[in-house]
Amino acid sequence: MAEKINPQQANGNTRSDEESATSQSKELKRKKRIKLAIYIAIFAVFQIIVITVFGAVIMRAKSPKLRLSNSIEFQKFNVSSPSFDITFATQVRVKNSNFGPYKFDNTTAVFTYGGATVGQVTIPKSKAGIKSTKKINVIVSLNSSRLPNSASGDLSRELAAGMLTFSGTARMNGKVELMWIMKKKKSANMTCTVIIDVNEKMLRSLECK
Repeated sequence: MAEKINPQQANGNTRSDEESATSQSKELKRKKRIKLAIYIAIFAVFQIIVITVFGAVIMRAKSPKLRLSNSIEFQKFNVSSPSFDITFATQVRVKNSNFGPYKFDNTTAVFTYGGATVGQVTIPKSKAGIKSTKKINVIVSLNSSRLPNSASGDLSRELAAGMLTFSGTARMNGKVELMWIMKKKKSANMTCTVIIDVNEKMLRSLECK
């Protein structure tokens, strides 16, 4: 004999199954929303890190370095106490560590002895590329004819000791171009102390700051 099914019981089972399916669907949607929220949060944190690094490293302009090369080739070397007339070829180097080119204006480097100017050279305007060093060949002439009479005593003593000390200074003005949209003014300063061995007619030391 076939078993009779109570209609009320069947309806109850159907509703229970529907409620269970609905509950599972809601739980699945809730988990998906949580995962989506986690992904969005991770992406937002990643974006913040990228923007922070970009602003701190890429978009931060540093002052380039201006230096005199320690490679010097003498072209004229006339020293007779208490006077000198010296010409040498060397390089001026502009080191740009930025993520953008550095365009600089004409710059004058002044060479002094005992605070008095004995020579100068013009560094022509140019550009140092992204994270590179621009090397510029220059000819420097030093002559004691501009020195005051009061300096002759110190010069005579130094030449008698076989050396000649002078300083080279310059201030270069220019702009760093970042991402081709932003330009920031930056200056490069040079202060060098050069010591020449007048007996050997060679460079003894060169220190730049």
